Amino acid sequence: MGQVPLYYNHKKTGRPAEADNKYTSKYLDISWTPLYPFGYGLSYTRFKVSNLRLSATSIPPRGHITAQVDVENIGSRLGDEVAQIYIHHVSGSSTRPVKELKGFQRISLRPAEKRTLEFTLGPEQLGFYNRSMQFGVEPGKIEVFAGNSSEETIGTSFDVER
Repeated sequence: MGQVPLYYNHKKTGRPAEADNKYTSKYLDISWTPLYPFGYGLSYTRFKVSNLRLSATSIPPRGHITAQVDVENIGSRLGDEVAQIYIHHVSGSSTRPVKELKGFQRISLRPAEKRTLEFTLGPEQLGFYNRSMQFGVEPGKIEVFAGNSSEETIGTSFDVER
């Protein structure tokens, strides 16, 4: 079966994906979610991503912000995990994808081991090309998501100042 959209970083449709809403942007007779979301990986153990925190609540357009997240092996075997960081610019001058992958780190963890990972987000990760084809970081709210796939994430946000 096919699902639309076929990619993780689609733009908002403006219609909710609610099961009992007839004005929706989903299939009515089958699941509208992919079998495996972007970034999903198989493992012989399980991991928990938690405690996403940012180094600031706002930054200037040319500033940098650090995101830290804890990754813990909650299974019974040694395993590798790929922690991912995504952003969503809520109010850009051009419509922005619901999530954009901006970094990832692969780590190996023993059972019950926990490690804090750090991601730096700066103009290269936060900027985009506007309608005039000029690259830059626009002011507004940025949502940050961390997880082990594009769907299984935790989130927080910060502001880019004017």
